[in-house]
Amino acid sequence: MPNLLVINADGPETRVALVENSQVVEIYIERRRERGIVGNIYKGKVLRVLPGMQAAFVDIGTDKAAFLYVADVRGAPEDIKSLFVDEDDEARDRRNAEIDEKSKEARIEDLLRPGQEVIVQIAKAPIGTKGSRSTSYISLPGRNLVFMPTVDHVGISRRIGSDKERKRLRSIVDSMRPPGTGFIVRTVAESVSDAELRADMEFLIKLWNSIVKKSETAKAPALLYNDLDLLLRTVRDLFTSEVEKLIIDSRPEYERLLKFTGAFMPEYVSKIEYYDKSEPVFDAYGIEMELDRAVERKVYLKSGGSLVIDQGEALTAIDVNTGRFVGKRNLEETITKTNLEACKEVADQLRLRNIGGIIIIDFIDMDRESNQDKVMRAFAESVRPDRAKTNVTKISELGLVEMTRKRTRESLGRMLTEPCFYCDGKGYLKSKTTVAYEV
Repeated sequence: MPNLLVINADGPETRVALVENSQVVEIYIERRRERGIVGNIYKGKVLRVLPGMQAAFVDIGTDKAAFLYVADVRGAPEDIKSLFVDEDDEARDRRNAEIDEKSKEARIEDLLRPGQEVIVQIAKAPIGTKGSRSTSYISLPGRNLVFMPTVDHVGISRRIGSDKERKRLRSIVDSMRPPGTGFIVRTVAESVSDAELRADMEFLIKLWNSIVKKSETAKAPALLYNDLDLLLRTVRDLFTSEVEKLIIDSRPEYERLLKFTGAFMPEYVSKIEYYDKSEPVFDAYGIEMELDRAVERKVYLKSGGSLVIDQGEALTAIDVNTGRFVGKRNLEETITKTNLEACKEVADQLRLRNIGGIIIIDFIDMDRESNQDKVMRAFAESVRPDRAKTNVTKISELGLVEMTRKRTRESLGRMLTEPCFYCDGKGYLKSKTTVAYEV
């Protein structure tokens, strides 16, 4: 099966599945009543400054105040016009440089005060009982580029391997970007024409200037910019040359996709297909079954081994078991084979379930150091395709691997499930014997 984007959009929620080599690797869900706020830009008002936490709470008009950490505070410009992107405005550059210099060693109480108005962007959605995390370092994603109006930096996607192509892209961006601003060149920009890149840059610069203009008259808290909905974000971020077909089951959304794609990436229009069969599209492509599997605690490996995934508030533990797999030659070989198979499955499950934060993987103990190295190399290779930033430590003497995975939204399990009303999420009840003795 070719790489596909399968979209179910004919109900009260939009569901997107990315299929690579016949395997569902990522699932995104957005409910119309609960549309996410990540990427949105707000003019907020500082509610509280907490020197002990070096953070502040900012009212952005949502139920919970946004959290703003000191490292995410660019400065405290009194004149919002200093944020305009204007290539000839030397005063703006000097002012921004002064702000950056002052904020390097500054404390939160020096940068913010209660009642102050600030422009922030939501970097992480509310997760569990925590509010959203915000930043004053704004980034506006386009098809080929990400514009950073407050950061003087040019970055090229590490997935663009050709040095010649990287130099070409950097040269184009450097020749056009206004002083003091920055761009990140996305993977899809590889081999894109100069004209397309320049058009993308111009559009993003105009968009930022319109946001700043709106902020001058808006009364905090106010929404200044609403990021694209899941459907259009899917096209912008996931619809690459590696995807051979996009299939969608809603006629109105199909028409909207055609218009959007025709305007920004016309060469992809022919890849969009409307699904009008009676069988639900997620059933037809085996995705519904994968969704059910993605909330199970136990995941079986092909060899007969298994993973047990326990997701807590701040940490996820994954236990690797041999199960009924007994191997053919010796115990060390059996254990190593199970661990190697688990490497790929663990990486796939983290990506599919969108599990973030601190993750502990309890591989089965191996005696030989060469086998431990083999498993670690296999695991590092398995997490490489993941778009989320990961950091993996070495395997410990106990066979434990600690890792982190960047978390920007709720995991699939937390989105699709809720704690059991009977046991209140504990996952166990008092035994019959205990209850009988208590009575």
